[in-house]
Amino acid sequence: MKNRDMYQRARKRVKKRLGFYLHLAIYVTVNFLLIATNLSTTADCLWAKWPLMGWGIGLFFHGAGVFLFSEKSHIIQKMIENEMEKDI
Repeated sequence: MKNRDMYQRARKRVKKRLGFYLHLAIYVTVNFLLIATNLSTTADCLWAKWPLMGWGIGLFFHGAGVFLFSEKSHIIQKMIENEMEKDI
């Protein structure tokens, strides 16, 4: 039972990381195209920086949620398991 729980948690973490990597790849591709379009049409006005920065903020928080804050939830889960073992 414990191995299955560990597998499910690991699978969930891997899915979150893959989701972030996909988000990052789409961000890079779309923003490359936006910058290329911007520079080829109106190079004197850099409007592509606005979607790049706005989406970049969202991408930053997505990455923080996946890589920084997910470990805390793992720590909390481990603490709960330890407390449950004390009651047995």
